[in-house]
Amino acid sequence: MSLEEVRIVDLTRVISGPFCTQQLADLGADVIKIEGPQGDPLRQQGSKIDGMSAYFASFNRNKRSVVLDLRSEDGMSTVKQLIAAADVLVDNFKPGTMDAMGLSDASLEALNPRLIACHISGFGQTGPYAARPSFDFVAQAMSGFMWTNGKPDDPPLRSGIPISDLVAGLYAALACAAALAVPKPLRNFKSIDIAMTDSMISLLAYMATEVFATGRTLPRVGNDHPLVAPYGLFETSDGHIAIAVSNDGIVDRLFTLLDCRHLFEDSRFATNDARVQHRAEIREEVQSRLITDTTATWLVRLNNAGIPAGPVLDVVSALTDPQTRHRDMVLETPAPNGSSMPILGFPIKQSVEAPTLRRTAPELGQHTDEILRELTEAERR
Repeated sequence: MSLEEVRIVDLTRVISGPFCTQQLADLGADVIKIEGPQGDPLRQQGSKIDGMSAYFASFNRNKRSVVLDLRSEDGMSTVKQLIAAADVLVDNFKPGTMDAMGLSDASLEALNPRLIACHISGFGQTGPYAARPSFDFVAQAMSGFMWTNGKPDDPPLRSGIPISDLVAGLYAALACAAALAVPKPLRNFKSIDIAMTDSMISLLAYMATEVFATGRTLPRVGNDHPLVAPYGLFETSDGHIAIAVSNDGIVDRLFTLLDCRHLFEDSRFATNDARVQHRAEIREEVQSRLITDTTATWLVRLNNAGIPAGPVLDVVSALTDPQTRHRDMVLETPAPNGSSMPILGFPIKQSVEAPTLRRTAPELGQHTDEILRELTEAERR
């Protein structure tokens, strides 16, 4: 589904909301990013290329920027005009902020009875924590996600990327796309409520299912897998290698490759449950064989044997990896003054109507005159 005829009013800033609207913009939507006179705070964060924050550029491609003072009567009047003509409105304000601005769901429905209004927040629009401020780190901590990361005797560890912002943004984009699948004449006002903490809880996978099944929380096991062994990060003679042995068939191939199929005769290693109980011992057995050769050599041997394995790449290496480049996951785009600004590519690949780069991230207020002119022309028609 192309979103070419869809117009989105974007009242978001920082990450979760802009990531949502960027997904929709990449799929063809006309996203109008409304910023105050100071702009999205992300414009001032991270390293800059030709005066443009690379951090901001990575979340705001394919959008148009209009500067409006939402504290002024004229600014709010223009916002309401834009909303009245839009298909989707996305915000990531703290609950209650939209109401205080005169943009409650009831007001939005009166402005535009077919509007899809998507609200992204830390804890959602309802519940005992709804009014609390939240950021990615808080959502990681309170969702249980952070507790699952790290070594058994170390403190819980957050993800190095703002994963709760990103996941909430993806769920919001998915919900908006699903709502847009309804033909416009048949649409009624819809309010979508996306919480960062809910989004993270939805990713707990086997960590949650074990609680449901046993009432117990699985232990932190670092880079190992709490339900499968051997699995994890192993040393080689010149570095490390990640090996994901997810079932008995792959264990058989691994033991055959390592010339240790006799381990199946040991009751400690004969079944997955037994191997999990004797995680340290089976890790030691596998490790003693992998340390004898290089990462590159083991990668070839493991992958040829059908065993999922890979090197641990730093971010520079990941972004310059041949597979990454082949998949166009790094795009070279022009910076404001003409130099090159790399940004991350489109993970959605499809045969028709694939995402394209139509616009680089806008300068603050770059399209204000253009958008106001469009509003004036629309009034005349």
